[in-house]
Amino acid sequence: MSGTSVSYTDSEGVAFTGYLARPAKPNGAGVLIAHNAPGLDDHERDIADRLAGLGYVALAADYHGDGAILGGEALGARMEMFTADPAPMRRILGAALARLVSEPDVMADRVAAIGYCFGGFGALELARGGARLASTVGFHALLPSQRDEDAANIKGHVLVCNATMDPYVSIDSRIAFEKVMDAAGIDWRMILYGGTQHAFTIEDADKIDMPGIAYHPANAQRSWQAMLDLFAETIDRKD
Repeated sequence: MSGTSVSYTDSEGVAFTGYLARPAKPNGAGVLIAHNAPGLDDHERDIADRLAGLGYVALAADYHGDGAILGGEALGARMEMFTADPAPMRRILGAALARLVSEPDVMADRVAAIGYCFGGFGALELARGGARLASTVGFHALLPSQRDEDAANIKGHVLVCNATMDPYVSIDSRIAFEKVMDAAGIDWRMILYGGTQHAFTIEDADKIDMPGIAYHPANAQRSWQAMLDLFAETIDRKD
């Protein structure tokens, strides 16, 4: 399975370059994928291909612009911008979602958003912004939001697959997330993987020169199955 590069613009006219993977036999559902912090790379393209192999139209979105891969101060500044104000992330991923839903084989009420690391935060912010999503999944996702009250805008189910030994997601932030989601009355679940560090689904995680990051193949597969189980409840319905 192989996809193609696609371009789209947000409401401010900024251009983005994503990766669209189309299945041979579409099942009517679509999945938006938000990349980890540096940018859209082979990890997300592989995820899109895998999902297309299962019948989903999958769009790996770009939220930096023109498919850029960032690092150092440029990456830090962009992450700070997104965490300080959710509006830009919601606007950019909203444009990607609109591009996905424009595909002829995608039904607007059968769409999910998933994200990895900072992309997990992005997928959650898209949902908190009121996007029409049947389900939202974050893998080793950053959880804080500047607008806790916006959790009430979430329209679908939420799954977070995180690790107990992740130094970038504190226990306090997990507890705060739980309280906010419960208060908003969201159908949500969080799976915690013991003995597991940040970025555990990314095969090349061990090459990243940062502490607390490691690939965990068993829990990568378990979290993937948890996502598919949620899809079976939400976007796989036949009605």
